[in-house]
Amino acid sequence: MSTVEADLHLGLGEQRGTRLIFHSTPQCIILVVVVLHVSANTVDQTRHEKEKHFLTADGKEESFSSLMDPPSLELSVVVPSYNEELRLPVMMDEAMEYLEKRQKENPSFTYEVIVVDDGSKDKTTEVAMKYTKKYGAQKVRVLTLVKNRGKGGAVRMGTLSCRGRFILMADADGATKFADIEKVEEGLESIDEKPDNMAISCGSRAHLEKESVAQRSLFRTFLMYGFHFLVWFFCVRGIKDTQCGFKLFTREAALKTFSSLHVERWAFDVELLFIAQCFEIPVVEVAVNWTEIEGSKLVPFWSWLQMGRDLVLIRLRYLTGAWRLESERKTQ
Repeated sequence: MSTVEADLHLGLGEQRGTRLIFHSTPQCIILVVVVLHVSANTVDQTRHEKEKHFLTADGKEESFSSLMDPPSLELSVVVPSYNEELRLPVMMDEAMEYLEKRQKENPSFTYEVIVVDDGSKDKTTEVAMKYTKKYGAQKVRVLTLVKNRGKGGAVRMGTLSCRGRFILMADADGATKFADIEKVEEGLESIDEKPDNMAISCGSRAHLEKESVAQRSLFRTFLMYGFHFLVWFFCVRGIKDTQCGFKLFTREAALKTFSSLHVERWAFDVELLFIAQCFEIPVVEVAVNWTEIEGSKLVPFWSWLQMGRDLVLIRLRYLTGAWRLESERKTQ
């Protein structure tokens, strides 16, 4: 074969390859869309019969309220808990001391704490029930899930059972000082325009990042910055710390966001804020005190890997219509 013939043959081969790529691209896109739709989980907001009730201090069953109902209290605190029999008492003691003191100083201030036992294998429910017996079921209620849903699922189930005008999500480990609720409340008040009374105030640990980097390994620092980049690139912009478990919602904002939530594991905070930004709900970020507490359920490498995967899926599933916002579903 001559040089000219060889070049011609090579050129024809490259053209065929290029045509093959262009012809296969639409098919690949269709395949990806189909996979995203088929693998997209539906939001399971149904409750087992046992999850519809809580026990009073004297052991009687009463029905939980609904987020769809008008508020009857000032503040609801939702505490997702999974195998937290050891760490929960420290957090609850601090929270109840603060809330009781605040109520004594201002009798018009009313509150409830809903501890959500996310299918624990230890005595989390029994520990939480001690606070119901001490303070009464009007102030402390325990929602025991029949099976583990994940932190996002536990927070959603607790939030859907709230009575408060404002709803605070607080971790069971007590890593954030409960008195910092005043900081996130001030953040919420600082938002001048609240469309349909919707607003969210997020506690943030971003101001502690430089100090934490100095204490972390190079690998964990790489994972942290990689996760931050994925959050920014795929889902949420303008919020430096999406994962702090100390967030305050107006009741209207909670109903709007949690009604559309799909992710039930670690990345649920990101989807929650992504939904808020899609609905143009004002979100403010407020620096809070935070201390790392031993006993975290988050496994550094695998949990971050799972969250990274979820971030990509969140964006792609909304982009392709596999997931839709609650208002979009209602208008069709």
